[in-house]
Amino acid sequence: MKKTVFLYLIFVMVFLFSCSSAPKNQGDINTLRSQAEGWLKAGNSEAGQGKFTNALTILTEAKRNAILADDLSLIIRICFSRGNVLLSLGRTNEAFAEWNQAISDANKSGNSELISVSRIFLARGNLLSARADAQTVLNEVNRESANIKTNKLYIAFSWQAKGLALRALGSFQQAEDAFRRSLEIHEKEKNLENVSYDWYTIASIRSLSGNTQGALQALESSIKIDRRIENSWGLAASYRAMGDVYSKTNRQSDAAIAYRRAASIYRAMGNEHEASETEKRIKND
Repeated sequence: MKKTVFLYLIFVMVFLFSCSSAPKNQGDINTLRSQAEGWLKAGNSEAGQGKFTNALTILTEAKRNAILADDLSLIIRICFSRGNVLLSLGRTNEAFAEWNQAISDANKSGNSELISVSRIFLARGNLLSARADAQTVLNEVNRESANIKTNKLYIAFSWQAKGLALRALGSFQQAEDAFRRSLEIHEKEKNLENVSYDWYTIASIRSLSGNTQGALQALESSIKIDRRIENSWGLAASYRAMGDVYSKTNRQSDAAIAYRRAASIYRAMGNEHEASETEKRIKND
């Protein structure tokens, strides 16, 4: 199965303030923070649907509100998502600027978990953009993940990053084990978009290791979740991956069915580019 950057966890504004020393009342601060949290959730949702341009616009507003509230923790989380979206848009240098800002702000906060998860975001970005070799990334993730003990989703993210590095190293069983650790957490937390992503990546690991049937079963699990949460982008990606797995084993009829299913979803989403790219795989079989 062809590797695909499928990211769910998916976002520098400069402001001039008046010289007034009057503090904001607590209601104003809660309003700003609440608005930023809402924008972050909406931006991540748009990114999960593959609507990266919309996601970036929404996350820019989220970051503006977080900065106005001077909430470092929230700013950092938004930087994580903005980095993911910018990387998906091919704006790599801007993506790394977001992750580096997250590290800088985390250091200011003194929160060891935020510092380490920020460094893991950067390490994973280095892996996905080929700025660092997989072993270097794995060493970084192993070192930093030891500091993440309380936030379950950060722990799961660390396992994902480990799994990606292990996959790149060809350590397929260890890579799947890492993603299963992530999957276990996401299922308990009912974080269904990440459950889908975990199964999707397990499928890629199994395909690379030659376990075709296992890869197809993992993709079926991913599709089942994406149907439940109506994640059209995830459905299209999984059907296209299924086509790749079938094609790899010369089951061209099954591959064509999966590719056409993926293309129809992409087209219904208004993504003609991905629909056309998927259909090209049918012609080339």
